[in-house]
Amino acid sequence: MITGHVFIATSLDGFIARPDGDIGWLLERDDPAEDHGYPSFIADKDAIVMGRGCYEKVLTMGEWAYDRPVLVLSRQLADKPVPEGLKGRVRFSGSTPVDAMAQLEAEGVRRVYVDGGQLVQSFLRDGLIADLVVTTVPVLIGAGRPLFGALPHDVSLALESSRHFPSGLVQSTYRVLR
Repeated sequence: MITGHVFIATSLDGFIARPDGDIGWLLERDDPAEDHGYPSFIADKDAIVMGRGCYEKVLTMGEWAYDRPVLVLSRQLADKPVPEGLKGRVRFSGSTPVDAMAQLEAEGVRRVYVDGGQLVQSFLRDGLIADLVVTTVPVLIGAGRPLFGALPHDVSLALESSRHFPSGLVQSTYRVLR
């Protein structure tokens, strides 16, 4: 059975980016000497599904950082060609989260890294997330793009672990209860 997994950072007041998409406040706190667990998180993932906003932000950050197949869910990009340098590594789809996960499962994918605020929200609403690793950055940015949004019902979580880093970041891992 296919499962969705989240690894994401948020400001203390719950935002993943400023209203204009800026994440400078996050990058300023990135300490390369600290292992926040991304390599071990991604090690058992077969594919990455991200939203358009996340994809467009990643494109501005230099060299493509992903070594797994990436599916970008976006109705706006679905009919557009993939940039030449990303062919074979990225594909676009206008599918719903449920349909995208069914398609990936049919391709043999079992564990998916889900990235991007609105996409995480959609996957949570559809019950497609198994667990979340949320790293809280000790900064208040006051406004922005929230990590979590409206849900049709409560989503109960179980805290699996929590740890803090010398930089002040706090990372909590939650399992979604079904």
